[in-house]
Amino acid sequence: MRCGPLYQFLWLWPYLSYMEAVPIRKVQDDTKTLIKTIVTRINDISHTQSVSSKQRVTGLDFIPGLHPLLSLSKMDQTLAIYQQILTSLPSRNVIQISNDLENLRDLLHLLAASKSCPLPQVRALESLESLGVVLEASLYSTEVVALSRLQGSLQDMLRQLDLSPGC
Repeated sequence: MRCGPLYQFLWLWPYLSYMEAVPIRKVQDDTKTLIKTIVTRINDISHTQSVSSKQRVTGLDFIPGLHPLLSLSKMDQTLAIYQQILTSLPSRNVIQISNDLENLRDLLHLLAASKSCPLPQVRALESLESLGVVLEASLYSTEVVALSRLQGSLQDMLRQLDLSPGC
């Protein structure tokens, strides 16, 4: 009788049983750090300083504005919209920001799961169907407004995370 794999398993058992889940405080701190990093990346793109996140631009109403009270679900939904917009832009400035948004959404999903409120999957939004037409007409404006509003939304999310948002 060969018991090699059984002995190996029994030898590893103390190490396997000691593994712990990542503390939720660490996930929240990582989320805040990533938000600050994205805001810094947006600040580094010089042309984003020319538009206020509160300014209304005709034809760009589908880009989310600021929300004073954000739940984890609303944060995820907002980030999904921005991610769809940024991946549609041909600018190389936004590739890393789009990737960071994906990572930020993953962290938000971890925070939501820790509160036993799984976030629904976000589907492609109908309001973005006209995005192609808008991009043809005003590519530069779309990028500037999207990044400016994203920056404002991220700062709102950062404040909201300090208040421990609900589902």
